[in-house]
Amino acid sequence: MMLEIYKTNEMNKLEAVSEITKGCWINLVSPNEEEIQYVANHAYVPVDFIRDALDDEERSRIEKEEGDVFIIIDYPYILKDESGYSVYETLPLGIILTNECIITISLKDAQVLMDFKNNKIKGFYTYKKTRFALQILFVISSYYLRYLKQINKKTDDVERELHQTSMKNKELYSLLALEKSLVYFTTSLKSNKMVLDKILRINYIKMYEEDKDLLEDVIIENTQAIEMAATYSSILSSMMNAFASIISNNLNVVMKFLTSITIILSFPTMVASFLGMNVHLPFHLEEYPHAFLTAIIFAIFLASLTAFIFWKKKYF
Repeated sequence: MMLEIYKTNEMNKLEAVSEITKGCWINLVSPNEEEIQYVANHAYVPVDFIRDALDDEERSRIEKEEGDVFIIIDYPYILKDESGYSVYETLPLGIILTNECIITISLKDAQVLMDFKNNKIKGFYTYKKTRFALQILFVISSYYLRYLKQINKKTDDVERELHQTSMKNKELYSLLALEKSLVYFTTSLKSNKMVLDKILRINYIKMYEEDKDLLEDVIIENTQAIEMAATYSSILSSMMNAFASIISNNLNVVMKFLTSITIILSFPTMVASFLGMNVHLPFHLEEYPHAFLTAIIFAIFLASLTAFIFWKKKYF
């Protein structure tokens, strides 16, 4: 639970302030009811706008009501699943543009906003609300591209591991987690694209020429991310099917090898069993001084002959 208020000072640096004033940036992270009511009353925004952004299933959209513009956009983040694998998922980020300030709402402390908090974004001022909102959208698209490259790198690492030890399921579970991430990304990116196209087509917010250029850059980045996600998803799906077949084939090879060894070793066992029975042997072999050596040679001959036949048939 967190309520942060920032404002660009006279030195064009971001600083934390204690009260809501004109030109400030209000950042809500999983706020409680008291914080929601405080922002709603002092920033004069509908409570529903704030609560909608706190629904993790809320779809991306843009609305305008009495001069206030409400945008919900999905942003990417990283977490660990129950098996300890990295999963890339998305959460909604609410952006409210009022006449006095800009408000951001999220369920988690969004990494995409950290660059703004750390003054790493050039040309970022809290009082330039429209440009600030477009800069957030641009950073979100950049994070999608960054995480997609990470997913591609992880895929290459898992592929190398599978080439070395293609008998384990661990790597397949890792690929499954990455494929799941790409599904989340593809769905969210397509929803974000609808919002961006709507901002470009409909005059929801007043934009200058440089703002329109920035919006076009955001759309280009988002489109590129959609294409990358679709490509990686197709590659990953084909790779999983291929390696699943390889693992199954390797298991068959191992089972065939073990079966061949078992059959080869069965001949010495059979010879020893027959000769070890408490009965008279044919041809009075028990009276032959080299009977034991003969039995061993015969057992080795049978095992070697069987091994040669299996080798010719490429059983191992």
